Amino acid sequence: MWRTIFSYGILLAVMVFLLEWLDYKNVVQDWPSEIYIACIAVLFVLLGIWVGNRLTARPRQHHVRNDAAMASLGMSAREFEVLELLAAGHANKVIARRLEISPNTVKTHVARVFEKLEVASRTQAIHKARALDILP
Repeated sequence: MWRTIFSYGILLAVMVFLLEWLDYKNVVQDWPSEIYIACIAVLFVLLGIWVGNRLTARPRQHHVRNDAAMASLGMSAREFEVLELLAAGHANKVIARRLEISPNTVKTHVARVFEKLEVASRTQAIHKARALDILP
């Protein structure tokens, strides 16, 4: 993280140096001000694209489920299905309709998932499942 911040700092310092080096008054006399403004705009657009590419998270290529972690937790296939639907943001009633089971059964599965992952909320369960590579 510090390395990235340091790199951006150096890049901005170089940009400031270039602007000072060009010396606004001398450049305006030689070039029309529109060209000078366009050059600065292009530099900042390129800097923005570069920073955006560096800071944007890359999508995962292909997720391979960690079956060893699921086995060590003792998670069943149905509990995994419930966990996937939880991660998709569905409510218990929607999960029950999709899996064609009762809402009480969904509550039981959710409670068991929480117990096996040792968490207390849906958000914590999803976060821990992603950390264990159970979910993409």
